[in-house]
Amino acid sequence: MGKKVTKNSTSPAGSKWTGMVPVGDTVLAVTDTGGPGVPVVYLNGHAGIQPQWRRVIADLGTEWRHITYDMRARGRSKRSADYSFETNVRDVDAVLAARGVERALLVGWSYGAFVAAHWVSRNPGRTVGAILVEGAQPYDWLDEAIEQRIRKLWRRLSWLMFLLRPFGVAPRMTAEQLANSNIEAGEIARERELGPVLDNITVPTRYVLASGASLGSKGDEQELIRASLPAVTARNSNIKISAKVSSNHGNILRKDFRAVAAAVREVAALDRDRH
Repeated sequence: MGKKVTKNSTSPAGSKWTGMVPVGDTVLAVTDTGGPGVPVVYLNGHAGIQPQWRRVIADLGTEWRHITYDMRARGRSKRSADYSFETNVRDVDAVLAARGVERALLVGWSYGAFVAAHWVSRNPGRTVGAILVEGAQPYDWLDEAIEQRIRKLWRRLSWLMFLLRPFGVAPRMTAEQLANSNIEAGEIARERELGPVLDNITVPTRYVLASGASLGSKGDEQELIRASLPAVTARNSNIKISAKVSSNHGNILRKDFRAVAAAVREVAALDRDRH
């Protein structure tokens, strides 16, 4: 697996590196601050881009090694023929390999939290721990009516996506592709699917939860999803809720970034104690 460097090419533990990492039929835009600190890999939301983590990264500071990247067809990354969840999980391995990272702490928001949960469940020996921000909550929320609502939502947003794409802040995916990916996340979130994944996590893992609704949700739907977590923490002592904050699902990384950074410090300290 090779890598194409766009600028600031250095050794993995050196100064900042920004480049493009080829993976299969696509190329992922990656930024690595370098340095000797604990590597922290940030996994974006469904339509998210790297800059959304800037406040968390600034709060943690330079004692950590921060690695961000854009998922396929998001941000500066290239399009692909495969936007499946499993592909996004495998892309974590590609980014770590390209940057020479053997062991990392994963932080995922929304869709990225599902990716983080699956990856750490499968790779305990390579994981410092995980922070799951407003995602990876096992709940059977997807039904036919919600599936149709998701498809309608992305069709309605398609004109906005078209206008924002030239600025690199909207996915270069069709409304159907975005909807299918969103629906797949709902299937993965089902208790029978996600519950065993979370039960299998053996490294320190912390949830940071928001309050209120998310894009496309109605009423107390989001709170019902969050209410699934006490059963998770009761079954697995490695998993705890670090904080529930006042911001909502969409603005948690902007308004309550300090809670996310605090959870990163908490997990890293637990890992140091274990070793």
